[in-house]
This record gives sequence, C-alpha cells and structure tokens, in this order.
Amino acid sequence: MEWFWYIIASLGAGIGTGLAGLSAATVMVPILIVLCPSFSGETGAYQATAIALASDILGSAVTTWTYARHKNIDLKRGWIMLVCILSMCTFGSYVAFIVGNVVLGGFTLFLTFFIGIRFLVKPDTSREKQAAKGEKLDWKGVVISLFFGLTIGFGTGFVGTGGGMMMLVVFTVFLGMELKTAVGTSTFIMTFTALIASVSHILIHPAIVLEKWSVMLVCIAVATIASLVSARFANRVKNRTVGLVTGAVLTVLGAAMLILNYWGFLSRYALFTGTLRCLGALVAYVVPCVVILFPIRFLTKIPSFVFRKLLHVVAFTCVSLMILTAQSWQAAALTSVIAAAAVYPLLAVFERENWYSKLLVEKRPGEVKNSLILLCLMFAVLIAVCWGIFDRPALAATAILMWGTGDAAAALVGIPFGKHKVRSKLTDGKKSWEGSMAMFAVSLLTGFLMLLTVAKSGLPRALIATGLGALFGTAAELFSPSEYDTVTVPLVIAAVLLITGRA
Repeated sequence: MEWFWYIIASLGAGIGTGLAGLSAATVMVPILIVLCPSFSGETGAYQATAIALASDILGSAVTTWTYARHKNIDLKRGWIMLVCILSMCTFGSYVAFIVGNVVLGGFTLFLTFFIGIRFLVKPDTSREKQAAKGEKLDWKGVVISLFFGLTIGFGTGFVGTGGGMMMLVVFTVFLGMELKTAVGTSTFIMTFTALIASVSHILIHPAIVLEKWSVMLVCIAVATIASLVSARFANRVKNRTVGLVTGAVLTVLGAAMLILNYWGFLSRYALFTGTLRCLGALVAYVVPCVVILFPIRFLTKIPSFVFRKLLHVVAFTCVSLMILTAQSWQAAALTSVIAAAAVYPLLAVFERENWYSKLLVEKRPGEVKNSLILLCLMFAVLIAVCWGIFDRPALAATAILMWGTGDAAAALVGIPFGKHKVRSKLTDGKKSWEGSMAMFAVSLLTGFLMLLTVAKSGLPRALIATGLGALFGTAAELFSPSEYDTVTVPLVIAAVLLITGRA
C-alpha cells in the first residue's frame, strides 16, 4: 500500500511543480510521513524531505526547459533571489539535521491553499503596470529580493519547501511578473536549490540512499513525468486557463496537505472523520461518472435533455448512497453543505467560459450553480429532519431517489412522447400527462423497492406510503415552477413518507 502513496505523492508533486512551481516537498513530505509507516521515527521526516528534494531536481529541470522554450523565464528580475537562496539553503539543511525530525511547516500548506483560492477568484494575473520581461529591478525590487531570497533560501534547506510558493508570490505580487514567467523563473531557481539541498541532506545522512534508494527512484521518475506533462499543458493554453487549473490544483492539494499535516489532532473528532469519509465516498463515486459522461457528451449525438438528466442521476444517486453509508446524520448533512461550498465557486468562475453552458446544458445564466445550492441545502434539510429528528435515514434516501428517478422519467418520456399537455392556470403549459404518468409510475416503483428492502417496511404500508408519496410528488412537480421543483418535490415526498411510512 505504501507504493500507492509514493506514486500519488509524486504525481501531486509533479503537477504542482509544472503548473505553479510548487515544491515537491509541500506535497510529498506530509503524505510520506502520515501515510507511510516506513517514514516514521526520528529521521523519517528528514528522509522524506531528502527524497522530495531529489524529486524536485529533475521535475524542476524539465519544467524550466519547457517554460524556457516558450520564453517564460526572466532572470534579470530573479537573479538576486537566485543568489540569496543558493547561499542559504545549505545552511538551512544543516540546521534541520541538528534540530531533528522537522515536519513541513503549516505556513507553507496554508499558503498553498489560499494561493489556490486566490487564482480561482482571479485567474488572470496580468495587470496594467506589469513588468516587462528583462526589465531591471529598482531599489524596492532589490530590497524585496534580498529579504525574501535569504528567508526562502533558509526555509528550502530547513524544511525542504523549495520556496516554490513563496517565490510565486514574490514574483507575481511584488516584482510584477505574469504567472507563466513567475513559474518558469521559480522552477529555474528550484532546480539548483533542490540539487544543493538534496546533496546536503544525503551527505549529512547517507542512510537515505542506502535504505530508500528504490523509493527515491520511483518518486523521481513519476514526479519528473508529471512535471513535464503539466508544464507543457500550462504553456499551450491561455493565462486565464492556467490560472483556473492552477487554482483548482493548489486548493485541493493545500486542503489535502493541511488535513494530513494536522491529522493527529483532527482525527480525534468523530464528526471530522465521518465527514471526510462521506466526502471521500462522494468523490470516489462522482469522478468515475464524470470521466464516463463528459466524453459521451462531446463524442456522441446524445440529446441535450438526456445528458442533463444523466447529470441529475449522478447527483441524486451519489447523495442517496452517502446517506445509506454515513455514520451519522451530522456528517451526511455537513458533507452536502461542504460540497456546495466547494463546487459553487468553481462553477461561478467557469461559467464565463464559452464551453460551460453547452457542456452542462444550462437553460439560463447561473442556473446550474443556483440549482446546486438549492439541491445541496435541500439534501441537508432532508437528512437533518428524516434522520436527525425522526431517526429514519432510509426515508431521506427513498425520498431523494423517488424524486430523482421520477423526474428523469418525466423528461425522458414527456419531452419526446408528451402529446397531451396539462392545460391549467396553475401549470406552465409545458408539462404533459404522459410525462406525469411516467413520473408517478417510476417514483412508485423506486419507493416501493426501497421501503421493502432498505427500510424493511411491510408490504401494505410500503405500497400505501409510496403510492401517496408518488402521487403528491407528481402533483408537486406538475404545479411547481420549473426552477423550484428540485426542492419542492423531494420535500413533499419526504413529508408524506414520514407520515405514512416506517423505517
């Protein structure tokens, strides 16, 4: 199992280096220390740091080569940082060995997380008075370079950070470089600092090579390949795209590394571990579904309304499975809220792209992200009421599945075959009797099977409860405005099941 984490750590490190000049140690050290028992003990962190620095050498080198080919390096504005960092990294490495088992500082991890959010909010780093490539430093730039160069250099040797995140901040915020140039310049510097710090670590503690040579070779190879691929991607797309992808990668990596770094403290709380387990289950289910659905969208002639309902199927099935496998209602409800809080900003940023509306079949601007908020809050309310108050988690999952399958059936039958529209002042005139009948039948069947198998209800009660739930749910879908039926229908079904059903 440790080899799996070696590869995951190396992949994350390489992607971070190629996209944002992130030091391999920022990703690798927490993973190796927390998840790999062979790196426990007094020198475990020191060995993990040395391997991360060794992985940084080739990873930063191929990244630098890729950025240099696209003329995205500016040493005239970065040479002072280079000299200062090189002069201090060996000293920091020696101090780290004297101090003992130094774990990667939390400051770097918080910085990674918040820099990621910053790029999501503002992916384009260009500004009106951006420094031209090759422009000389003024006296302020010299002072800034001296101060940060010395401190970053010591940190490189002391905790093996490589200084990637700090250099990215200094180059973009203080010295006026655009993102690609900042990454290329920082990885050029990191190539030498990683080499010096890695050699220093190995000379001070030669057992690293003798005991962990196979791990070091695998990490170097995987990180180098990942760095090359991500660097080529970054240099072939627009700055805004690089900023968005960089922000997403850094935010996820930063959050994951913070959890690993403080796992000993966080794991004491059952709510945290339960929520983390629920989030993991959601990701494990949603990611394969996305990998399958998106190629279908672009490579086939699938009707838009069918693809839209497939996305809905992923949403309601993943939440239902999460409810049935969660350890507590608090964890399940909190997971729904966290999922909305994590995905909403991404949708808000990506909706400016031309492909967004077509990909997600958006009917009107802002529909997808607003529906996401309503759905997740509705899920949280259902979980809190059905499970938290009435101790009937199966009813929450049943209500969601009855709504989801019924809604899909209504669209798949009603849109192509709905010839008889429901004429009423209380409806929008677009829904058909055929679609409503399909929704009733599928909701009834889904709910009936759920109550019999999961909720263990008796046959008569299951039939009565789901029959009434399907009837009222279909009516709610028919008379509710289209933008709100994703909330009203499952709530109505849940209320009926709570009154008539038994879990």
